[in-house]
Amino acid sequence: MGFSMRKIDYCQALNEALHQEMAKNPDIFVFGIGVPDHKSVFGSTRGLLETFGPDRCFDTPLCEDSMTGFALGAALGGMRPVHIHIRVDFLLLAMNQIVNMIASYNYSLGGKVKLPIVIRTIIGRGWGQGMHHSKSLQSYFAHIPGLKVVMPTTPRDAKGLLTAALRDNNPVIFIEHRWLYWAENDVPEGEFLIPLGQGNILREGTDLTIVATSWMNVEALRAADLLAKQGVYVEVVDPRTIAPLDEALILRSVEKTGHCLVADNDWVECGFSAEVAARVAEKCFGRLKSPVRRLGFAHTPCPTVRCLEDEFYPNAKRIVAVIHEMLGLPPIDLSGEFSYSHESRFKGPF
Repeated sequence: MGFSMRKIDYCQALNEALHQEMAKNPDIFVFGIGVPDHKSVFGSTRGLLETFGPDRCFDTPLCEDSMTGFALGAALGGMRPVHIHIRVDFLLLAMNQIVNMIASYNYSLGGKVKLPIVIRTIIGRGWGQGMHHSKSLQSYFAHIPGLKVVMPTTPRDAKGLLTAALRDNNPVIFIEHRWLYWAENDVPEGEFLIPLGQGNILREGTDLTIVATSWMNVEALRAADLLAKQGVYVEVVDPRTIAPLDEALILRSVEKTGHCLVADNDWVECGFSAEVAARVAEKCFGRLKSPVRRLGFAHTPCPTVRCLEDEFYPNAKRIVAVIHEMLGLPPIDLSGEFSYSHESRFKGPF
């Protein structure tokens, strides 16, 4: 089936998926702090209030636990709530509802109920966000059976995966990096769905596999460009959803290249990168030409000033340096390499 394509940004893609699915299904409603205001969550909820009214698009009190419990009750009542948390850090205040109630509710009732809840939450750095506004925490949610965890990188994936999440009858944690909101690529205009649990190869290569999440795919692709100038061709694998995980896609890539670097947008210790490394080590051991390596946040709370942030977060230059070590290549000077246009557009904090 053909699609009419045009170039839009990540936020527009999210907004389009919400508009299309809400028009199609009157049971979907969107709520959360700042959802109907003039900033409309970076523009991702723009026009929902005007189109669907205050019963289907509304603000909430600053009470994460209660509002997440409200989503649970609405889903049990036959509705399809979309709860937006503008920072994942404060989703921790709703962990009782998410982990003890929402994730296990269907299991506790023998699979007899549907629980179509989408929790959109925002991660990412910038504008001196500091330690209380910069976490990712995806491994927390992927650790819990009963939750699906989605981390789209591209606008195309943002639309297709959000559409799939809105139609899913299970709770979905949908994690968006704030620096990706201004990324642009070709996105289908009409209804468009990407199945949850289906990963994607963003760039094909033969020499090494990078498995990356969220913003780290942007860094990985930039690193791949730099390495290609040296005749090194890396394959960039984006899982897109980390629960369920497209393990087969990752393993096929590593079996082809013999090397694996996991670049996760989170801390390394006890995280998603450790899970991928363990699976690759277990199932590709005989094909590996070097130990699996991992990159992620420094093991410390996030600093506030930009110069320290730059040390805290891994980037394309660090990816290149690690791959040089893995492949036994001499280091090169990357001091003049540039940043990204959509990174500089973030002015913070909302």
